Amino acid sequence: MGKKPKITKEEALEYHAGARPGKIEVVPTKPCFTQRDLSLAYTPGVAIPCEEIEKNPDLAFEYTAKGNLVAVVSNGTAVLGLGNIGALAGKPVMEGKGVLFKRFADVDVFDIEVNSQNPDDVIKVCELLEPTFGGINLEDIKAPDCFYIEEELKKRLSIPVFHDDQHGTAIIAAAALLNALELVNKKIEEIKIIINGAGAAGIAIGKLLISLGAKKENIIMCDTKGVIYKGRKEGMNKYKEEFAIETDKRTLEEAMDGADVFMGLSVKGAVTKKMVKLMNRNPIIMAMANPDPEITPEEVAEVRGDAIMATGRSDYPNQVNNVLGFPFIFRGALDVRAKEINEEMKIAAVKALAALAKEDVPENVCKAYGEERIEFGKDYIIPKPFDPRVLTWVAPAVAKAAMDTGVARKPITDFEKYKDYLESRLSFAKEFTREIIHIAKQTPKRIVLPEGDFEKVLRAAQKIVEEGFGTPILLGNKENILELSSKYNINLSGCEIIEPAKSDKLEEYANQLFQMRQRKGMTLIEAKRRLSKVYNYYGAMMVLNGEADCMLTGYSRSYGDSIRPILETMSLQKGYTVPSGSYFMVFKNRLVLCADTTVNIDPDAEQLAQIAIQSAETAEKFGIEPKIAMLSFSNFGSVRIPRTIKVAEAMKIVKERYPNLTIDGDMQADTATYPPIAEEAFPFSEIKGDANILIFPNLEAGNIAYKLLYRLGNGIAIGPILQGFCKSVHVLQRGSEVNEIVNMAAIAVVDAEWKQKNEEKICL
Repeated sequence: MGKKPKITKEEALEYHAGARPGKIEVVPTKPCFTQRDLSLAYTPGVAIPCEEIEKNPDLAFEYTAKGNLVAVVSNGTAVLGLGNIGALAGKPVMEGKGVLFKRFADVDVFDIEVNSQNPDDVIKVCELLEPTFGGINLEDIKAPDCFYIEEELKKRLSIPVFHDDQHGTAIIAAAALLNALELVNKKIEEIKIIINGAGAAGIAIGKLLISLGAKKENIIMCDTKGVIYKGRKEGMNKYKEEFAIETDKRTLEEAMDGADVFMGLSVKGAVTKKMVKLMNRNPIIMAMANPDPEITPEEVAEVRGDAIMATGRSDYPNQVNNVLGFPFIFRGALDVRAKEINEEMKIAAVKALAALAKEDVPENVCKAYGEERIEFGKDYIIPKPFDPRVLTWVAPAVAKAAMDTGVARKPITDFEKYKDYLESRLSFAKEFTREIIHIAKQTPKRIVLPEGDFEKVLRAAQKIVEEGFGTPILLGNKENILELSSKYNINLSGCEIIEPAKSDKLEEYANQLFQMRQRKGMTLIEAKRRLSKVYNYYGAMMVLNGEADCMLTGYSRSYGDSIRPILETMSLQKGYTVPSGSYFMVFKNRLVLCADTTVNIDPDAEQLAQIAIQSAETAEKFGIEPKIAMLSFSNFGSVRIPRTIKVAEAMKIVKERYPNLTIDGDMQADTATYPPIAEEAFPFSEIKGDANILIFPNLEAGNIAYKLLYRLGNGIAIGPILQGFCKSVHVLQRGSEVNEIVNMAAIAVVDAEWKQKNEEKICL
């Protein structure tokens, strides 16, 4: 267990101030560069959608941001452990909520701070703002006002209203509890539950647990006055009265005797080690007070070795964090235009979160938390907040529940497509890679993976089978591979395993390799040694002989070492004298293919032309119409030296061979990618600032550029893709993540299908 990172006052203030005060801004989603753009965005063009909405109010969802806009509303009476600090002082928290909505679910937010402690004023403000928003998230409003406000708004408004302090906490805590109960083999309808804290979250948790099957008479709720029992007068209200039971227990300590579950929403130190000792076998303790829990995991561990522990803190296992709920619940509700967020939608979110925690945790999530492996168990009963899969599990579950209960006004017809859509909202890169996988699924292939004795490669193989676009062929020691798969619980059904040294193809491949390389320094003995020791050679021979359709290698070796066996065994396509390498660089709303980034150090004009043609082929395989910019530091001959002349000559060679291909250059990078420059200064250019293939004059420029785009331009790099060979063979970046291997495998499958279809045309 790590220590909670210390944040100084100065750091916090600097973060919120900085060059631009606050944490949010408004960004236009349509272009506004020209007079025409301005006329469309405002007068006179804006009058047309206004008239349409007047005729049909539902069209506001089509012509405005209403359908993706949530109001985070607070009056600052119960702010994040700070209490009643007022509306203005609570604004940083509301802005922060907006950041989380956007970061995790691409939901836009305006924060609304209402300067009144009268709940009716908050209700009136929300009523008047209903035309603006697709949903309302109530935040940091004290109990019992929060209950009254939410109840009234749900009656009066036809958009979702959700008080996160109540239901968000309840949903996450309930999901964690369901999984903890499964681990200790207890049933929710039989357990004794103690809830300490009878505010918004405590009462919401009690109600939700009853909806999930807990018995009301088995729940003891406590507040600062002790147990809430029938007949108690002090500190009561109608919401607490719902949880008043017949009991002779009066203190938290008495209530804890024999309890199965403790759920704390109170204050630091409310629970003692003595109380923990009194609990039933295998107790579940969810101490969710922030910033410090009612009792720490260390304190619990001193007296109970059988407890499952959860807190609200990120430095302990099992963090109950509301960010696992509200962004995704609203995402699902907004996408079906739900009239409300009902109990069934909340339960759907609970069950989706609980189910996700039992799934294999992706490597990138483990890495984000500094863990080698995370798996379902007493230290992992709830997904991690930065697990990107939460979006595609919770939002669809909520949307489906809205449809099933009749509160959805825009039903989803294809949930698989909806999941792809969700991924695309956060990342165009994910949309692109999902599309590649969809294409690959249409023609699954046999994919040989020469580095089969590495955990990440095995995990990628499992995912390839699950995605359904290929049969992985793992090369390596079979015993080691099976041992690794058992150790890390990797399912290799659907995969083949081959030990090259024991293969009945070894002699045949050795003779074939010897025939290919005998006049290039290779003996028969050396050919056999390489095939049995350097698995890239064996994998390449499999592809060459049709035993596999494509090969993916390079995870554990340098690029040079990985590509050498390919260069020594594979033929180039007709008309090519060099291969090349490219990367798809994916940005928020744009994709470009960059070449050559990995192979040719200083290509001449002919080679540069070949690289451009190979890149056009690559783009077309993935349904992209090529628009090729031949890059230089010169614009159309503005500088005439050998380096720029080479680029211009390469463009002419391509144009002569493929007159219909859209290509131009030499040109500078901004001319190729920024429309105003191209349109104003170079109206004759075939590229109007919309190039999607960038051909660099040499490897130095290409490699530097794509890495700068990746690191500083927030681009996602997909590749490297080997171009120009007759067979589909590709080299990974060393140490690639599992998803990167899977994405490249899909690219290899699509490449293999294209090359098999065009074999007679492209190969000698």
